[in-house]
Amino acid sequence: MSHWIRTAGALLLALLLTWTPGRADAAINAYDLGARYDASMANLRFRVYSSRATRIEVWLYSAPTGAHEVARYTLTKNATTQNWEVNIPVTTIKNTHGITGTVYYGYRAWGPNWPYNSGWTKGSGVGFITDVDASGNRFNPNKLLIDPYAREISQDPNTATCTDGTIYASGATHRNKDSGLCASKSIALGTITTSTGTKPTRALKDDIVYEVHVRGLTMNDTSIPLAKRGTYAGAALKAAHLASLGVTAVEFLPVQETQNDQNDIDPNSANGDNYWGYMTLNYFSPDRRYSSDKTPGGPTSEWRAMVKAFHDVGIKVYVDVVYNHTGEGGAWGGSDGLTVYNITSWRGLDNPTYYSLTSDYKYSWDNTGVGGNYNTRNPIAQNLIIDSLAYWRDALGVDGFRFDLASVLGNTCQHGCFNFDKMDANNALNRIVNELPPRPAAGGSGLDLIAEPWAIGGNSYQVGGFPTGWAEWNGMYRDALRKKQNQMGIEVVTMGTLASRFAGSSDLYGDDGRKPWHSVNFMVAHDGFTLNDLYSYNSKQNNQAWPYGPSDGGDDNNHSWNQGGIVVDQRRAARTGMGFMMLSAGVPMFNGGDEALRTQFGNNNVYNLDSPANWLYWTRSTVEADFETFTRRMIAFRKAHPALRPLNFYSGIDNNGNVMEQLRWFKPDGGVADAAYFNSSTNHAIAWRIDGSEFGDTASAIYVAYNGWSGNVNFTLPWPGTGKQWYRVTDTATWNEGPNTVALPGSEAFIGGEWTVYGLQARSLLVLIAK
Repeated sequence: MSHWIRTAGALLLALLLTWTPGRADAAINAYDLGARYDASMANLRFRVYSSRATRIEVWLYSAPTGAHEVARYTLTKNATTQNWEVNIPVTTIKNTHGITGTVYYGYRAWGPNWPYNSGWTKGSGVGFITDVDASGNRFNPNKLLIDPYAREISQDPNTATCTDGTIYASGATHRNKDSGLCASKSIALGTITTSTGTKPTRALKDDIVYEVHVRGLTMNDTSIPLAKRGTYAGAALKAAHLASLGVTAVEFLPVQETQNDQNDIDPNSANGDNYWGYMTLNYFSPDRRYSSDKTPGGPTSEWRAMVKAFHDVGIKVYVDVVYNHTGEGGAWGGSDGLTVYNITSWRGLDNPTYYSLTSDYKYSWDNTGVGGNYNTRNPIAQNLIIDSLAYWRDALGVDGFRFDLASVLGNTCQHGCFNFDKMDANNALNRIVNELPPRPAAGGSGLDLIAEPWAIGGNSYQVGGFPTGWAEWNGMYRDALRKKQNQMGIEVVTMGTLASRFAGSSDLYGDDGRKPWHSVNFMVAHDGFTLNDLYSYNSKQNNQAWPYGPSDGGDDNNHSWNQGGIVVDQRRAARTGMGFMMLSAGVPMFNGGDEALRTQFGNNNVYNLDSPANWLYWTRSTVEADFETFTRRMIAFRKAHPALRPLNFYSGIDNNGNVMEQLRWFKPDGGVADAAYFNSSTNHAIAWRIDGSEFGDTASAIYVAYNGWSGNVNFTLPWPGTGKQWYRVTDTATWNEGPNTVALPGSEAFIGGEWTVYGLQARSLLVLIAK
């Protein structure tokens, strides 16, 4: 529960969140934008940025929805900073306006396309000139605006009693519709005392990342009290379980406010639901829907308590953030594609500052496919990114971020173009690294910064192309390993390519000074098949009836294969895929539920399915329990062997056949793999030996063999070390199912010494250690 400060008159006010940021840079929120109380709590100050507005008013409300304003104040512009400000005495709020509880507020703004006229009233067109002018202004005083720096908001724009979304739109049909009664209100937030605990300082190279939806994590979990299922409080109760699995970082899909309260467990509304949450309404506010306490301050307090629960068991908390577009979206109606845009916040305050536009400033520039690009090149728009990230880091306890479609943050022009340039010091990517320092290589304080390194069109596909300091979702790792497992004879993946991916992708990250742990290795993520479905379906199955669909979109090129419909082969493939990640240099990430063969029933784009079929399930069949044990033990094996988590790239046999020290690649016959073997398209088996002594490993050597061929392959084992023999940790073959597929330390099966021949089943992975 949030802690409220009472005034001398004992009235309850939602006051300023008394957080002083531990700033990495003094420029972070230098103007302290938002609604803030002064030190004596005698005055409430509102401050908002707009370089183009000619008038801004703040409207105060005593209730979040369905009620008219109780006061309106005109803000004064600072011509130097372009910030607008007004201070209101608390006694006036109480005695004159009768607000004896939470202060709700919103802005109304006028500008060149709609200058102020004293005759204007709510719902009128007085003063209107045009929906958008030649400078890109889209001011409309009929639209009540969310404060971009609000720390909580009251409700979604559309609710059960306010279902008409057109009240937020521009254009001839909608521009005079007033949104005030229904619009989301910003909240002047009270003091939050909930601790976020002690942040883990673990090096990123040592992390195991678990990507999951905060609601989907517990909605199906009957061990969680009903009122807490699907909430931050419910997620907190899973911290111990995830720690026991071996997870060290939980990466939540977006938790910043988005329109999702109207998601229904209803087959008729599935296509309109916003389950994933990639349409942000405000970048500072924890989403109320995921809080069991929805009162003002409740979501923030509950979020912080959840973070502490994870921190207390050593798990980092990452947040998936969406700074490439916003929930205002792009043009959605009208024959011209020009006038009908939603106006709920940024667009109504300073459209060309916050959004990238076409060269004539009339249309949105779109590299996301879901609406106009956020203007990541503009310094003011960048400030909001930095300020909100710092707030989540410092006030809300977050340890790292995954950036959706992060190539948009590398844009080097504002309007009429898109160009990614990692070398540009003034792009958002480099500002983030400079002002919010990444965690040092060996661990310590700092942020783990992870990019989804692509967008749509132009030069936005940038796997391996991000600036120093950034880790990336390695889409090339995913694609190469999927193709090799599932599309032999259809797609060509050489052993050299596969070796590079297993060894940390030095070809992608070594050229600019980055390290293997800047590669986040994954086989699947939220936007695609689950691990189970990757090996169980040949194509997406998105048109199923509720609750398994229907879902539109979804990639048609999944590199998936149902293994001929043979169920035991599907399980073998899943073990091999999970094994790949745990044995590769880099940072493994898997999707929530993949540890137990979770299925989405072939749907590869479940963004809209807020349904029981799409939430994680917590009952386990024998097969599922066995796979969870396999996952748990493979994670433990990775953690036990620092040789699998190198700080720097391995030295070894490179693709030109040069012999190094730490790692050697082998052909199945035991010979050292040379350039000819690496580059041949007809080879489908590879093995490698890591010298554990180079890393202080308890195993003097680790041997891994992968047979990607359709038949059995014999592998001749290399030297295990003086006085050592090889022992089997796991073999993912179909004969080796059950709870002990991965041997516990000390129970590994004896295999033999150098020159021992091991027959490895088709499409299987073998792990040996020297003892």
